[in-house]
Amino acid sequence: MSETRSLPVLVAQLDPARRRHYRENLAFYRGEQWHGRPRRGERRLTMNYARAFVDKVTSYLLNGAAVHIEAADPGDAAARARAREADHALRSVEAANGLGQLDYETEVDCAVLGDGAYKVTWDTDERQVRVSAPDVQGIFAWRLPDDPARVLAVASQYDLRPGGPRDEQPPVTVTEYWTSARFERWEGDAMVEASPNPYGFLPFVLFPNVREPKQHWGSSDLPPIMEPVRELNRAYSQLSQILELSGNPVAVLEGVNESRDIAVEPGAVWEMPESSRAYLLDLLQGGAWRCTATISTWCTGPCMTWGNRRGQRSGTTRRGSAVWP
Repeated sequence: MSETRSLPVLVAQLDPARRRHYRENLAFYRGEQWHGRPRRGERRLTMNYARAFVDKVTSYLLNGAAVHIEAADPGDAAARARAREADHALRSVEAANGLGQLDYETEVDCAVLGDGAYKVTWDTDERQVRVSAPDVQGIFAWRLPDDPARVLAVASQYDLRPGGPRDEQPPVTVTEYWTSARFERWEGDAMVEASPNPYGFLPFVLFPNVREPKQHWGSSDLPPIMEPVRELNRAYSQLSQILELSGNPVAVLEGVNESRDIAVEPGAVWEMPESSRAYLLDLLQGGAWRCTATISTWCTGPCMTWGNRRGQRSGTTRRGSAVWP
């Protein structure tokens, strides 16, 4: 005998590939653009051009966008009055719900994830229209097979803390199931409300970014630019490391009998100890050592060779950790 699973469990198992793409695209937009874990000492700079691209294109897309209502018959005074009344109602809904900012946020989600959604309901307490943008990652739709634009049912799943944001209890998974005739609300695996749909239609507007042929859901703007952005990150990281090593070489003094190792990271400044500085000056002033000022290249840093007149012992500075007698 097969096990009967509740609606929330069934909904949570739908569209795994689509939701995986949503998570990957959203992580890339937020700056997680490198593959795997970094190697030891590897530098990873992230030049998040993907986010700049999406934000800038969205701002241009919605710049100056507005909706105007005009009378069907401009010569009819009653029609013009109804149009003005409808336009006034629309402006009130726009102001109450901050539709300008909501449009921008939803369009960014649409460009990143590939899909967007609005939910339009009636607030009985405030007696006004409420427009929200549910997370499309929790939206599931059932459509006619031969007409993807016709939606038969919508499920919306999200987490809710019953006691508010400071409640220490784990959040409850809420699942709303809508058809044109019925509404169900589930909390966890328990149905807490079932009633006729008060609107008589689905209070959701689902829209794709760019709909691929024969597909119900849209495609994101990010996949075509992912590899170029990753290549820029690799190039900038390599260039940054080269510039730091060539501009801040660390010296090593070799060929001395007694030394003390001092590790210096690239870019750090290491001051010579006073005792070593006095020792070196004494050698130079006493004529036992001379500076040959021999400059050569080793890795990315300059090398200076010190030698004594008698050739008894000499030391060479080169890139690495710093040690002095």
